[in-house]
Amino acid sequence: MLALEQLKKIYSFISPVLDIAIIAFVLYKAYELLHKTNGIQILKTAFLVGVFYLFAKVLQLNTILWILNIIAPGLLVCFVIVFQPELRKIILKLGQKEWLTFGHRLKHTHVDAVLIAADQLSKMKRGMLAVFIRHTKMDDYIDTGTRLDANLSSALLYTIFSHDTPLHDAACFIQGGKIIAAGCFLPLSEQFDIKKTFGTRHRAALGLAEQTDAVVLVVSEETGAISLAYDSKLHYDLSITELTKTLEELLEINSDSQIIEDTVDESRITT
Repeated sequence: MLALEQLKKIYSFISPVLDIAIIAFVLYKAYELLHKTNGIQILKTAFLVGVFYLFAKVLQLNTILWILNIIAPGLLVCFVIVFQPELRKIILKLGQKEWLTFGHRLKHTHVDAVLIAADQLSKMKRGMLAVFIRHTKMDDYIDTGTRLDANLSSALLYTIFSHDTPLHDAACFIQGGKIIAAGCFLPLSEQFDIKKTFGTRHRAALGLAEQTDAVVLVVSEETGAISLAYDSKLHYDLSITELTKTLEELLEINSDSQIIEDTVDESRITT
């Protein structure tokens, strides 16, 4: 009984800290989810409507309050319709999110292999679309292509994307040092303000980044620019240094482990 009483006292002491810690964790994850899906716009709109209602309430603007109360159900419906893409992304991310896991980590050499192939394809102006899988399951997209389960190497990526093979015109999926599949089709972006100069590869890269937590590397066939799509945004024409730094952060790779083990023999490259 004495031990039980002591445990109760200890719990009563730490319970407020635990309570605050859990709330802080949930709020942080909620903010992270909203930020990554552009759902922050929803919060801004809801905040402005709330401020306007409070303003009318404080100043006792009865006519405005009466109108707001009448149109409130309609506003809610309009709110859902207008922000339907953002709400859909939030629900998808929420269902796919693995809150307490850290995904399949890649070695730096794996990222180097992809960047070497991307750099060579960029110089040749050959398109490339490579998806780094993080937490979200990609089975539905992987099943649209050809499963390879091959060891990741820049030579293999170069072979897939540098020639007009059946696999070159779609995406490959990369996870844990393996090319899981190639020739996979991705969903196109639903954004309306995307540049008209972007082709199907960029729209597909952004489309997958809108619906999942994947990091998508895309090489433009027209300009040779190398870009990254993640968290519903496309970062266009990045340098190799910028690509390396960004991938290190997103894929949680230690920069000290950078050792290039895999290269493409440039003497055999023909344009």
